[in-house]
Amino acid sequence: MIVNNENANTRLDHYLANNTEFSRSKITNLIKEGKILVNGKNVKTGYLIKENDIIEINYEEEELKAEPEKMDLDIVYEDNDVIVVNKANKVVVHPACGNKSGTLVNGLLYHSKNLSSINGEFRPGIVHRIDADTTGLLMIAKNDKAHKILADQLKEKTTHRVYYALVWGVINNETGTVDAPIGRDPKDRKKMAVTPDNSKEAITHFRVIERYKNATLIELKLETGRTHQIRVHMKYIGHPVVNDPVYSNKPLFDDSGQCLHAKELGFIHPTTNEFMKFDSELPECFIKIQNLLKNE
Repeated sequence: MIVNNENANTRLDHYLANNTEFSRSKITNLIKEGKILVNGKNVKTGYLIKENDIIEINYEEEELKAEPEKMDLDIVYEDNDVIVVNKANKVVVHPACGNKSGTLVNGLLYHSKNLSSINGEFRPGIVHRIDADTTGLLMIAKNDKAHKILADQLKEKTTHRVYYALVWGVINNETGTVDAPIGRDPKDRKKMAVTPDNSKEAITHFRVIERYKNATLIELKLETGRTHQIRVHMKYIGHPVVNDPVYSNKPLFDDSGQCLHAKELGFIHPTTNEFMKFDSELPECFIKIQNLLKNE
């Protein structure tokens, strides 16, 4: 893992707790055991990471080994540098404790022998993530050069990312911006929240597409890419995402997860320098709930 400027001066254990699937206690133990290195050296738990620090996690429990698996992947585009995939519902992006198989990475390893290695053995090719119950477009790097260029575009906010979401309540304004910092929920470490403590800048722009009796279909664009950003921000302004089992207190329609879809993705190709833009249709699980709300 390579530290970017936004995370500089953060404690190593805090950074890893927010950016890996490991618990804080597990991270502490791994650091003490010398299994987490920074720039090839042992450091203390409270080490303040710096920009461009290289963090290496030497953790090889069998349950975390990513193995190729034959899967039906919706490949939207592929060449020698990148893959654009439309991730299906209920698919976890990469292996972690409790999810050693059936992830997008398992399918990608079967599909392609060439994936970038920057993010390590368990996240080959993964430049950015979306939640298991969020559907939509992801860019995958097939080599380290492409990975670095695409990651830099995310950091510099030059990528084009558009989400569609169904949210509870009728939003009266045509457009809006939520500028509120996000960090770990102090009451539940598995959740994120708008909080002043150990938080990072988070900015979400939205535009109303269609209004229903009790809900609104909106388009969202992200300036930042925090964990659960859209779900947390929409809850914060009183319009939680429909069917969200974590951040909404409204009844669920089914177990298909939140009505949130990464609909558009654009980036500058790492070799040709051509701007490429992709669009995707809303998934069936999203449309099913949308039609129910339309007909209320």
